[in-house]
Amino acid sequence: MDKKDFMTIDGVPVEIDGEKNLLEVIRKVGIKMPTFCYHSELSIYGACRMCMVENEWGGIDAACSTIPKAGMNIKTNTQRLRKYRKNILELLLANHCRDCTTCNNNGKCKLQDLAMRFDIKDVRFPNTASQPEIDDSSLCITRDANKCILCGDCVRMCNEIQNVGAIDFAHRGSKMTISTAFEIPIAESPCVGCGQCAAVCPTGAIVVKNDAQKVWEALDDMNTKVTVQIAPAVRVGLGKKLELDAEGNAIGLIVAALRRMGFDEIYDTSAGADLTVLEEGNEFIKRLDKNSNLPLFTSCCPAWVQYCEKNYPELLPNVSTCRSPMEMLASIVKDQSNSSSRRHVHVAIMPCTAKKYEAARDEFKVNGVPNVDYVITTQELIQMIREAGIIFTELEPEAVDMPFGTITGAGVIFGVTGGVTEAVLRRLSTDKSKASLMSIAYQGVRGMKGVKETTVMYGDKEVKIAVVSGLKNVSDLIERMKSGEHYDFIEVMACPGGCISGAGQPFAQKDIRENRGNGLYAADKLCNIKCSEENPIMMSLYNGILKGRVHDLLHVNYLPGKEHE
Repeated sequence: MDKKDFMTIDGVPVEIDGEKNLLEVIRKVGIKMPTFCYHSELSIYGACRMCMVENEWGGIDAACSTIPKAGMNIKTNTQRLRKYRKNILELLLANHCRDCTTCNNNGKCKLQDLAMRFDIKDVRFPNTASQPEIDDSSLCITRDANKCILCGDCVRMCNEIQNVGAIDFAHRGSKMTISTAFEIPIAESPCVGCGQCAAVCPTGAIVVKNDAQKVWEALDDMNTKVTVQIAPAVRVGLGKKLELDAEGNAIGLIVAALRRMGFDEIYDTSAGADLTVLEEGNEFIKRLDKNSNLPLFTSCCPAWVQYCEKNYPELLPNVSTCRSPMEMLASIVKDQSNSSSRRHVHVAIMPCTAKKYEAARDEFKVNGVPNVDYVITTQELIQMIREAGIIFTELEPEAVDMPFGTITGAGVIFGVTGGVTEAVLRRLSTDKSKASLMSIAYQGVRGMKGVKETTVMYGDKEVKIAVVSGLKNVSDLIERMKSGEHYDFIEVMACPGGCISGAGQPFAQKDIRENRGNGLYAADKLCNIKCSEENPIMMSLYNGILKGRVHDLLHVNYLPGKEHE
C-alpha cells in the first residue's frame, strides 16, 4: 500500500490527496476560509490576503497560493489572523460605497457577507469613496468603480476564460483601477456582453443590467398585451434561490408565477429551439453536400456572434444564418399580433446577458420595433417573484400556452453545452429508434469539458464535430483550424458549460453546472417527443405563418451587403 501524506490543520491530521493548494485541504476538514480573489477555475492571484494561515513558526501564508506538503502544521483561526482579516475588511469598507440596501448585490455580496461574519460593527477609518463612477453604456452590464475592491476576478475571467480582454488593471498604487483601454465606455470596448465578469464579481462593482421595472410598467398598462417566453436553461437555474430543494425542472412553477404577475401569454423557447434545429439541420446538409463554407458554426449564442464579428470577421460566412431560438419564436409571436389593436410587448426570460444586446440589434427589428422588447435574466425573474410576494414553493405547476405548448427533448437540451449538437444529430439520424437516439448521448457530445470532439457518419461521409464552451476555447480551436485541422460542424457557447451557467443565472460552480445540465437531460427524458421534426406544431407553422416566409422570419444576415451562401 502506498504511503499517504498528511498535514495538520488546527490540530486535526488531514490526508493530502492531490489538492493544488491549502484552501482545498482546509475545506476537507469543514472550514470555509474567507476569500475574495479565489476562484478554482481561474489562475491564482493572491491579492485579497483574506485566506492567510499561520504556520508553526509564526509566519503567515496565503492558503490559495501555498502548495500543501507532508508534515505541515497550520492554524486557520488565531487571534492574530482574526485581527488581520478584520483590518483588511475595514480598509476595504473605508474605500467602498456603503449604500448596501440599494445595491443590486445586496444579500449576495461577499464583502457584506464577510463584514457580517467577522462582526464588523464600525469602521475606524473615514469613508474615502468618491462619487459614483457608473458606466451604464452597455445594454448588458453596469459598472460602478466605487464598489470595486481590486480582487481581479473580472480581469482574469475576461482574459483567461473568455479571451476578450475588454478590461484590465490600470494605474498604480492608490490610483489603481479596473478599466477599459484608455478608459473608454465598456460598450465601445471589445466587450461581447457575455457578463461573466459580473458573474464572478464579489461586490456588485459589475452587475447585470436590470430591466425588470420596464416589464412591470408594461404589465401595469391595461392597453398593452404582454407575452413572454422562457429559455430552456432558466427552468433549472432558479430553484435553490427560491427555496426549492434542488436545481430541478421548475418550468411549471415559473409559468404559475408569471400568470400571477399578469402576463397574458406564456411560451417555452424550446419551441424556437425546435425551429432552429430544423433550419440549422437543413443548412448544414446543404453546405455538406456542396462542401461550401464549412465548418458551420452555430449562431444561437449572441456573445459568440459578437466575438466573431469583432475578432474573426472572416469567419462570418461560416456562421449559421439561423436566428437564435429566442428570435425565431419572437418573430413569429410578434408577426401574429400585427392585426391587434392593443400594443404588444414581448418579453424573453433568458439565462444570458448578451441576449439584451441581441434583442436591440437592428437585424431583429421590424419597422424599427424589436421583436423582443425586453430581455430579463433569471436573476431579474427571481427578483420580480420576490417583489410580487409570490411564495414559489406553494404554487401548483401550470402549463405554457398554446400554440407553442408542445416541445421536444431536443429543444430542452439546447441550454447545456453539447445540446445543440445532439439535437441536430437526432435530426440527421435516419434511425429514430429509442436505442439509436440514446446512443447519440454517448458519442462525446455530453459533459462539461470546454472542448469536445466527435466523428459521426452521415450517409457515406465522415462528419467531424467540435463542441466548445468558453470563448478562450473557441479562439484556441480557430487557431488550430488555421494550422490545418478540419471540422464540419462547431457548436459554440460563450459561457463555460453553456447557457446553464450564463451570467444571468445565479452564479454556479462546476458541480452546480453539472446538476443543472443533468436537470435538462432529465427533462428531455420526460418528453414524449425526442426529435424536433416530430413536433406537430412545426408542421402547422411551416404550412401556415412560415409558408413562403421562412427566410424573412427565421434567418438573419450578419454580413452587411452580402447574403450567406
